[in-house]
Amino acid sequence: MNPDFSKYTDGLLPVIVQDAATNRVLMLGFMNQEALDISRKEGKVTFFSRSKNRLWTKGESSGHFLFVKDMLLDCDKDTLLVKATPAGPVCHTGADTCFNETNPAFSLEQLEQVIADRKNNPSEKSYTASLFAKGINKVAQKVGEEAVELVIESKDNNEELFLGEAADLLFHYLVLLHCKGYQLSDVINVLSKRHR
Repeated sequence: MNPDFSKYTDGLLPVIVQDAATNRVLMLGFMNQEALDISRKEGKVTFFSRSKNRLWTKGESSGHFLFVKDMLLDCDKDTLLVKATPAGPVCHTGADTCFNETNPAFSLEQLEQVIADRKNNPSEKSYTASLFAKGINKVAQKVGEEAVELVIESKDNNEELFLGEAADLLFHYLVLLHCKGYQLSDVINVLSKRHR
């Protein structure tokens, strides 16, 4: 990645920061070459603050760091997209984003990360790890059981039970996908091709 800092007279590139899990745009800042190098090396988003006229690591006073997951350069090589994991509210006002949007505290992407972690780093206390330990047949059987329970609950009008069973089915389905070495995005790709 070779950003062209010379395109701007102040040598600062605009940087869009996006939540790596939810894809919500969190903030906009600016980086010079030094800020970019520090962000890469330390894994925390560091900007060049125009108001402070110095390097500034987001979260240096609040502890609400932005942990770098990925960096992408646009086609003109003059704007960066940083995908990051926030360690708390991003805006100095206390809002989740600098655009006063709520950043969901939970997403399917985050759940998949937890499932993958339980698969790769099993713990005796983890229900998910115990499913992986039992093998594909047991996980597939559990998906079948949860599907039947969802069908049964769909015939009644108890919203809490129905949604609970729907959540159980979705969770176990995601575990099954990971058991087979796939992710939800692989299924979404199939659906996308069918949609055309």
